Amino acid sequence: MFTSCVFYKQPKAALRWLEQAFGFEVTLLVEGPDGDERNIHSQLSFRGEGRLIVGGEWAEWVKSPRSLSDNNTQIVRVQLPADLDAHCERARAAGARIVQEPKTEFYGERTYRCVDLEGHHWTFAQTVQQLSMAEMEKAGGVKIQGSL
Repeated sequence: MFTSCVFYKQPKAALRWLEQAFGFEVTLLVEGPDGDERNIHSQLSFRGEGRLIVGGEWAEWVKSPRSLSDNNTQIVRVQLPADLDAHCERARAAGARIVQEPKTEFYGERTYRCVDLEGHHWTFAQTVQQLSMAEMEKAGGVKIQGSL
C-alpha cells in the first residue's frame, strides 16, 4: 500500500477546506500539546476508502507549494465512483481553481484538474468506459506496454 502525504503552512485550515471542497473525511488528527500547527499529523479518507496524510511544515525540507513559489513535486489523484462533474462544481464553489474542466479522456476516464488553497494540484477521475489496451492505443495514438 502507498500513502501520499501533503503539507500545508496552515494544515488546520486545509483540513476544513479539503472536507468542504472535496468531501474528504478526517479519520485521525494528532496535535502537539503546544498548538504549533507545524506538528499536526492527520489522516483523511474519501468515502471510507484510501488514505491521505496531511501535515504541517514540520522540518526544513517539508514544504507547502505556497512556500515554494507554488511549485509542486507531485499531483494527488483521486478515483471517484460517480458524479465527477458535480464534484468539480463542489470544488469550484469552495474556491478550488479549476485548471482543466471535466473532460473524457481517450483511455475511458472523465477527469478534471484543480489547485487547492495552498497550491497543491489535484486530479479527480471517474471511469466512464472500460476499454481494452488496443482500444486505448487506437483512440490515443499511443503505444501502451504493461497492464492496468
